[in-house]
Amino acid sequence: MAEEENQNKSSGKLKLILLVLGVVVLLLAVGVAAYLLGTTKSAKQAEEGSSESLAQSRERAAIGPMVNINDFIINILDKNETRYLKAAITIELHNPETAAEVVERMAQIRDAILLLIGNKTFAELSDLQGKLQLRAEIIARLNKILVKGKVKGIYFTEFVVQ
Repeated sequence: MAEEENQNKSSGKLKLILLVLGVVVLLLAVGVAAYLLGTTKSAKQAEEGSSESLAQSRERAAIGPMVNINDFIINILDKNETRYLKAAITIELHNPETAAEVVERMAQIRDAILLLIGNKTFAELSDLQGKLQLRAEIIARLNKILVKGKVKGIYFTEFVVQ
């Protein structure tokens, strides 16, 4: 009877070991399959991403017509002091027809920029995030004014806050 119990315990341990070993092999197989599927997907995504980034870099490399806007000197909001911003801006456009429209609408463009910047505080304009936000707001305002084309980019060629 003792031998039968030992055999039952041994066969039970053997079944448990085989079960654990089967689970480990199954997990390894799933891991290898996931790795192989992931690398093929990531390779395809990398190819798609590289073709998209190549198209974007080509678009960036093609510089559109540029129009300079002369210096602005603008009072900006500050509770404690009188502060001024002196800025010069260059506008990059999509096509030459838009450049002609910008020249025609220069008074409207300068007015829109003056009103926008005049409502900014020193704190908003003193850090990089504020300047990037200002750039995006100027682009949005100018694109509302222009009819024949769009603004591709805004470049601050001078930006001094005093």
